[in-house]
This record gives sequence, structure tokens and C-alpha cells, in this order.
Amino acid sequence: MKLEEIITKIIHDKGKVYFIGIKGTGMCALAELLHRAGANVSGSDTDGVFYTNAILDSLHIPYFECFDSAHITDGNALIIYSAAYTNKNPEVAEAARRGVPLVKYTDALGAYSALFDSSGIAGVHGKTTTTAITGTLLAAARLPAQILAGSVVKDFGGRSTITIGNKYFVAETCEYRKHFLSFHPRRILLTSVESDHQDFFPSYESIRDAFVEYGERLEQGGELIYCADNAGVCETVRLLQKKRGDITYTPYGFNADGFFKIKNYKNEDGASAFEIDGIPRRWIVHVPGTHTVLNSTGAVALVKSIALAEGVPFSGFLIDKLSKALAAFSGSKRRSEVIGEAAGVLFMDDYAHHPTAVKTTLAGLREFYPGRRLVVSFMPHTYSRTAALLSDFAAAFEDAGVVFLHKIYASAREEYGGAVTGLSLFEETRARRGGVYYVDEPLDALNQLKSILRPGDIFITLGAGDNWRLGESVFNEYKIKGAAL
Repeated sequence: MKLEEIITKIIHDKGKVYFIGIKGTGMCALAELLHRAGANVSGSDTDGVFYTNAILDSLHIPYFECFDSAHITDGNALIIYSAAYTNKNPEVAEAARRGVPLVKYTDALGAYSALFDSSGIAGVHGKTTTTAITGTLLAAARLPAQILAGSVVKDFGGRSTITIGNKYFVAETCEYRKHFLSFHPRRILLTSVESDHQDFFPSYESIRDAFVEYGERLEQGGELIYCADNAGVCETVRLLQKKRGDITYTPYGFNADGFFKIKNYKNEDGASAFEIDGIPRRWIVHVPGTHTVLNSTGAVALVKSIALAEGVPFSGFLIDKLSKALAAFSGSKRRSEVIGEAAGVLFMDDYAHHPTAVKTTLAGLREFYPGRRLVVSFMPHTYSRTAALLSDFAAAFEDAGVVFLHKIYASAREEYGGAVTGLSLFEETRARRGGVYYVDEPLDALNQLKSILRPGDIFITLGAGDNWRLGESVFNEYKIKGAAL
């Protein structure tokens, strides 16, 4: 029996599904979707407290806060495990020993996507925000879809999923280890293709070819919506066109030809205003950066495609709903997220961990807040990425006034090889500019940071590590004191 058939039967029979690592963002989101579909969901994880605890508790989904082989029984119709765990995990090992159906999260997500008219949003960066905007617009349009994003979205009620109906499925899909090849797309929205995940993709060509392979998975007559402003995306499209002449190719961006060409972009009172060539409407988005304008336009293109598939005219009434929803979009967690303002300093946090994402995020903030100095804390993520893109990282901070750099936030998927450290990035950056400091542990920068911050500054923590704690600590201290610097 195919995995999608197993999932269909579980939903129909209210069968038991057990999640190993249920507190992870994607795991919790899929658990929520299966729970709402009728499955009997439970799971396990560590005893750490995450935002997903509250989601699971609100849905009355039971979970253990430890891993124990005794939790695994033959009564489970399916066991889904996070890619963070291997057969060294006692529950994964016990499930394998018992022969209980056992699948990775990405395979389960792919099988779930086969049950719908599905759209995958992909790219080295930009996919989370694009998915969040797409879901916000689909909800405003009341199109019968489910959406799964890779982060908490305020407009989803502080969750990673939103359900408006059961005909369409839109999900953020990940390129790492080619996980997105499990997905069954009718449409793909492609935001960016660049060198990344060097522990798995040793060259740019290898990651580019993975995106080409993903495009080949499109259904017959499917659609690729792509960012014409990204060189890697355009090269991917050219390669795919040689293999799939049956696909509709829909470009969007400042350099796009046709319906979704962006024009007349400018900042207006803390908002980005722009036009889309084929739509007689002025669009507004309040999340900083030209990259957000690109992501917004890609989302509009995807929603248009789904609306037309549903038989809903893409006319004035629908466009009015979409433009109002985009203007009200408040972002997602760790994507230009505003933590708050205290003592005249605006505190922000962003997940940017690739040089292009760092550069575009800071450029967007500089454009959005032209009168404010940018003070940045950046924690590099993975030794392989830092080593491969060291000079690109060092050049990514040109819009910052002050930069704090920290040790490399290691990944469980690789070991330190001795080639590069956080100090390596500091030295490379210092050779290019002043105003850069190195503090190994982020929280050890607390006093030095407070001596540098002044009213009017923006302090933003960037990266996939835990340096967000530095911004949180200073913000909470200033907020409690309630005094000027």
C-alpha cells in the first residue's frame, strides 16, 4: 500500500499516528493538519518548552516529554519521525524492530501533498515569507486551501498552518538533502537558487541540479512560477525548459516580462509601495525590503493560478481583497520580526543565515528606516556554509553601522573540521570595514552592546543560531527600566 493510501485510510478510520519529535515546527504543523483531518495523533519530544507546546496543548494532542521505547506499540498505524533523529533514538529503533510503518517527516509531508492539488514553495531563501504571504492571501480570498509554512505566522493565528478548505495544499518545501523530491506539486513557486548546504551540495551546480530535478516532478501541464531577478533561478528555468516543454513558465519580478513585472516601487511612510504590470492596482506591504516585494508578487502570482483553477475570476473584487490583505500582513516569526521598542531602540530578529539573505535584509532595513543606525549581531550557522561563503558573508554587512560576530552555531549534521571558526569571519570582515567586534558567546556581548546602543538605533539579531537571546535580554532590561539610554 502506498504511503498516501495509508494516510488516507488513517484519516478515514481515525487511525493512530505517532510523531517522534512532535515539537518541531514542521512536525507540529503536520500533526495539526492530520489531527484536524480526523487522525488520532500523539507523539513525543524532549522536555524543552517551545512555542509548539501551546499549539499541541490547545488541540489536546497528547505527547510524552522524553523518548522511551515503551511508548511504541503495535496499535499505531503510522509513525512519523523528525529527520533530526536516527535509529539511535530508542523510539525510532523500537518502531523499526516491531515493523510498525515508519517514515520521515518529509516523506509523510510528500504523501500528504498527493491527496490535494498541491503547490510547493521553494528556494534557498524567501520561501517562508512567500508561503506566509500566500496563505494570508488565500485566506482573504476564501479559497479552499490548507497552508503549511516553516515558521509561526501572525496572520495564521500564531501557528504555522491555516486551513480554509480541503481542495488545495500549499507548503514550504526544503531543498536540503533533496527533501522536496517527496512532494507532489501541481505548481512550484521558485524564489532563489544559490550555493548553500555545502555539506550535501558541494558545488553550486549540484544544488542547481536538485532544483531542476524538483521542477521535473511537476505534474503534466503544471506551472513553474519563478523569480526572474535571481540568476540561479533563471538558469534553473533554462535547463528545465529543455526537459519539460509542457510546463507553463510564469516569471515575476523587476526583470520579468509580462503580467507580473514589478514597476514603480518606492518606500512611502514605512511601507513599500509598488505596481504589478498586469494588475491596475497600487500594492502596499509593511515588511521591509525589495525581497519582500518580490516575495509578495510571487505569492500574488500563485494565488491567481489557484483562483483560476477554482474558477474564480481574477478581477477587481478579488484583487481588492488581496491588496487589503497584503497591506495588513504582519510577517512571520524570525523574518524581519519586530520584538519591540525600548529606550528609543527598535529590536528586531531575523533568521537570515545565507550571505544574500543577510545583505538583502540589511539593505531593506536601511531603505525602510533611513534615519536609524543599524547595529547587528550575526551568528554563522554550520562550518561548511561559513567556510564556503566566507568572503560573501564578510561583504554582506555594508549597510550596518556596527557588527557583532560570534562563534559558529554548529549543526548536528556535521563535525568541526578545523578549517574555519567565527574568528575567521571576524578577521575577513574587519579587513573590509571598521565597527566590527567579536564576542564568542552572544550573551557575553551584553555590556559592550549596551555601551554602544543609543536612541534611534535598530538592533537586529541575524542567523539560525541562538544569538536572538542577546536581543531579547537587552530589550527586556530596557523595557523593565523604562528609561532613556
